[in-house]
Amino acid sequence: MKIKNLPEGVDKDSSWVSRFDGFAPSRIHSVPPRKRPATDRLAAPKQNVIAQYLLGFLNYLEAECGLAKNTVTAYSSDLRQFAGWYEDHGPALPSQITLQTLTAYIGNLHERDLAASTVGRHLVAIKMLFRYLVLESIVEKSVADSMNSPKLWQYLPKVLSPDAVERLLAEPGRYDRFPLRDRAVLCLLYATGCRASELVNLRLSGLFLNERYARCTGKGNKERIVGLNPVCVLAIEAWLEGERSKLVGAGNAPWVLLNGRGGQLSRISIWGIVKKYAARAGCGSDVSPHTLRHSFATHMLAGGAEIRALQEMLGHASIATTQIYTHVEHSRIKAIHSRCHPRG
Repeated sequence: MKIKNLPEGVDKDSSWVSRFDGFAPSRIHSVPPRKRPATDRLAAPKQNVIAQYLLGFLNYLEAECGLAKNTVTAYSSDLRQFAGWYEDHGPALPSQITLQTLTAYIGNLHERDLAASTVGRHLVAIKMLFRYLVLESIVEKSVADSMNSPKLWQYLPKVLSPDAVERLLAEPGRYDRFPLRDRAVLCLLYATGCRASELVNLRLSGLFLNERYARCTGKGNKERIVGLNPVCVLAIEAWLEGERSKLVGAGNAPWVLLNGRGGQLSRISIWGIVKKYAARAGCGSDVSPHTLRHSFATHMLAGGAEIRALQEMLGHASIATTQIYTHVEHSRIKAIHSRCHPRG
């Protein structure tokens, strides 16, 4: 190969030039230019629109709708599962979400053998999300509103007998770590019908032991008055004057119920307390804090309480929710029948 157009001062007969002389073109390997893909073939990365708007939706529920923290947490858990499924099966744009997309997800929930009530809760969360997307003008209409919730069986709640409740309340003893606190927890659950989440948020400022009532905050930050019976008042006083005063020390914890470190007792701890003493009292393994709430409502009806008054005590938004206890309590109905029917 002859080299042409040499720089000035370089002799074509020099040894430097002669080393390149005689090389065949085939011996020189040139690197081919890199091919750039066509711009129309570049696909934009698919965005998960559910995950993209989830945080804003949860802030909307808490700040504008005023939903309880536990409700927002439940929506978050359900919708994160939906976002995980949507990552692989959903369309790229929210306007492309169809009824078939949502039906496929509900079918996936059924394939996981989830209870009908759980599937219904997931669907409610999705409907709420799509109403938010419509409100923010992200989609024109909510396709989720066209979906019907699964039909639910009417399950009757588990209720303890008055004797079983007495055994449960008497179970905390001196060999337990915090027997006074645990007895106060059990007495409060049965005397007030409060939910576990309402009980852990009960504050000293809302406790009126002389008047025998307490002020608690329920779902949707709605405040209501709950009554305290004499047994419950004595249990609370023993806890406040004994174990609680030692736990709080020089601190100023505002909550009635505290954990072993002097902080706020958690819902999980309430569940653990009820499970522990229910097992020891022989009440069964399926007893929960809500079982005491069901027992409170059923025993109140048996004692002659009006259904509307019971609705207010339980903090139910709808009377239909309270009416479930009329199917559980039969002794009152039988007594009314015997007293009022001509051949009773």
